[in-house]
Amino acid sequence: MREWWTYRPEDFLLFADRVYWRLFELHNAAVWPAQIAALLLGAAILVLTVRPRPWSGRVIALALAAAWLFVAWTFLWLRFRPINWAAGYAVAPFVAEALLLVWLGGVRGRLRFGARGGPGGRLGLAVFAYALLAHPFVAVLAGRPLAGAEIFAIAPDPLAIGTLGLLATAKVSGAHISRSGGRLTVAALFLVPLLWCGASAATLATMGTWEAWIPLAAAVAAVAARAWPHGRKPPT
Repeated sequence: MREWWTYRPEDFLLFADRVYWRLFELHNAAVWPAQIAALLLGAAILVLTVRPRPWSGRVIALALAAAWLFVAWTFLWLRFRPINWAAGYAVAPFVAEALLLVWLGGVRGRLRFGARGGPGGRLGLAVFAYALLAHPFVAVLAGRPLAGAEIFAIAPDPLAIGTLGLLATAKVSGAHISRSGGRLTVAALFLVPLLWCGASAATLATMGTWEAWIPLAAAVAAVAARAWPHGRKPPT
């Protein structure tokens, strides 16, 4: 038996690199043609964020909730859990994120995506656009087939990244909601995507791939976008 100090982080991985990347190919094949619907859904969300309508917040929140539930069931539970038992524990937080989006955005109609302008809002929008349009091609840049692309609303990383970007553009409406209450609401919605980005970055770093920096950088960018001052108060 090896001494504990001789173990390296990669020794605790429950799967080989090729098994992990092959998982996305199998997942894409199993849910096809859901990818087409997911990309169309993402494009619609992008349009509604750039040009919001009175009902946009409800539609976007419900669409995101459906995506979190879909990924929780089809990817985490059905495919990732059999090779990594820890993935099963991520299902409940994914479902909680979906329920929070349904309640706050769909039922209460409190979320207004695209309502925060300025540099912070634009940065948040750029994070979402990356998750939707660019992240699928990371597989190709890494030398893997496009069949293993990670697609928004189909795979967890682009879903978490895209959700963070959208939340960075959002305001919480409601006459009874104070500014601090709005911040707590957004912080609650930020929590699960941020935790997933951290977990994914740790997994990828343990695998020794350069892609580990992507979820970390996206999370930092989304937090910075959210923290960016919306505007300056006029001097007194």
